[in-house]
Amino acid sequence: MTKQPVSVNGVVRWKDVGVSDEAHGKTNDVKVGVLRQEIGEVLRNVRQRQGRTLREVSHSARVSLGYLSEVERGQKEASSELLASICAALDIPMSQMLREVADRLAYAEGTFIPDTVPSELTEEFTREMRQLRGGTAAGAH
Repeated sequence: MTKQPVSVNGVVRWKDVGVSDEAHGKTNDVKVGVLRQEIGEVLRNVRQRQGRTLREVSHSARVSLGYLSEVERGQKEASSELLASICAALDIPMSQMLREVADRLAYAEGTFIPDTVPSELTEEFTREMRQLRGGTAAGAH
């Protein structure tokens, strides 16, 4: 049995690889979070990491405190415009927020997402680049 690192929101966790789900006592049912709940949790985590209050962010985002609270708790489905406003108020790109949400969903699904390029791919790319450079240099003379 081996373990592979899986990063979720900057936290590396280790996942067993090469062991069947039955060996772990798991079923094949995939527990996937509701998208709005994952978005809300990521937004709350970002806000709390910044040490900001709901009131501060709701004021900056121009959204009611109650509505922002419901979004953070996953009770309201926020529009893309509202998410953009909240992300701007939190001073994070929406793509970063969505990436964190995607990482959380992938982790819940048991999908492995490497943080780095696999060494085999790096080696293959390096070989191809050397061949191209060698071919370019030979063709130039």
